[in-house]
Amino acid sequence: MSNKLSQSSCEACRVDAPMLTDQEIKELAPLIPSWIVHEEEDIKRLICSFAFSSYEDSVSFTNKVAQLAEEEDHHPEIILEWGNVTVSWWSHKIKGLHKNDFICASKTDNLFKESK
Repeated sequence: MSNKLSQSSCEACRVDAPMLTDQEIKELAPLIPSWIVHEEEDIKRLICSFAFSSYEDSVSFTNKVAQLAEEEDHHPEIILEWGNVTVSWWSHKIKGLHKNDFICASKTDNLFKESK
């Protein structure tokens, strides 16, 4: 299932791009309900873990997320484990959340749904 976020593309994020406000985050969060906003080292990030039945499936999903990252020119932190992949999106240049992070989180959800 796609939403308006997954139909969008990332825009180039500059150092002076504005971070999303708490209100904007609150408005976008329902579009990616499996993701949490987590603050680490004063940087808000979107984090979601995805469960798989094998290491091979986890690796395959990781590669799909890497391909998405290259296509969008926006790169997450990915933690690969047996049967689990944790993805964290945030905008490194602005040290916080940008609409790009929500776009990529939504597209990551779609990749997961397609992998099932």
